[in-house]
Amino acid sequence: MLSNDDNGPKKVVLPLPEGIEIRPLTAFDEIDETVALQRLTWDDPTTVIYPHMLISLIRNGGQLLGAIRNGRVVGFLLSYLGTDLPDPSRPAMANLKLVSQRMAVLPDFRSAGIGYALKLAQREYAVQQGIRLITWTFDPLNSRNAHLNIRKLGCMVQHYDINYYGTQPSPLVNLDQSDRLVAEWRVTSARVEHRLLGTRSPLRIDQYMSANTRIVNPSIVGAKGLLQPGNPNLTEGLLALVEIPTYFDRIAEQDEALARAWRAHCRAVFTQAIRAGYIATDFIHAEHEGRERSFYVFSASEAIQSFSSNAIAN
Repeated sequence: MLSNDDNGPKKVVLPLPEGIEIRPLTAFDEIDETVALQRLTWDDPTTVIYPHMLISLIRNGGQLLGAIRNGRVVGFLLSYLGTDLPDPSRPAMANLKLVSQRMAVLPDFRSAGIGYALKLAQREYAVQQGIRLITWTFDPLNSRNAHLNIRKLGCMVQHYDINYYGTQPSPLVNLDQSDRLVAEWRVTSARVEHRLLGTRSPLRIDQYMSANTRIVNPSIVGAKGLLQPGNPNLTEGLLALVEIPTYFDRIAEQDEALARAWRAHCRAVFTQAIRAGYIATDFIHAEHEGRERSFYVFSASEAIQSFSSNAIAN
């Protein structure tokens, strides 16, 4: 739904699940609830952002948004001010951005659109502050996050970080690795508004294929029924599809060697595509060739534009 404010970027108003309110969290008991929610989500004290740090962040330019139901915090989103591509010769405010650090939703509410609503509230806060860019990281093999970040929110990706969180055991490290993509959300761009408002529908898999878009690494169904990576080709053309397994966590549970193979495969394919000047501009989860599949869409035509321009549209 679109608001009536025609001055500047359009505000998207999302109908929330009944009884859910999105607002900043500032009370001590609410902050304590976000700590409990983190413990429930990651089950490791080394990953918890504790109350003293949360208090310091929200009192010094950060924001802690909460989803509240019947007085209970059922989801939260933490972000803070940072700089993009810091250059000591330029003032920090020239590169100001919002860094989205952590989001969690209680299991019983994870299919209610609360995560999406929290991101829209985060965008509104950034726009009010005159901030055009929000960034965060996510696992390249997490298809659910890729769908939300790129397909629904309109993020683009041009950075692949190898072992972003290191390799020491942690809930943020999977199979001794922690590769991440950097989502870049240009919140005031026409491209993002089109995605959020639905004024320009993203392309379907058949539309991409009819435009002679090649799958760089078509997958293979193995003997156990688990998806295996195919032999990758060089990324070329204006558009290219990079496939990932839709349910990587199932592969990791059933076949560790195959999961490691997928991680190494995607690391090679993604880094090659990004080095060649491609940017991930879309994500597709659909049936193709008789089975459920997931693809990142890499675009060369987007890459030759000024990526920081608000005129970017897809």
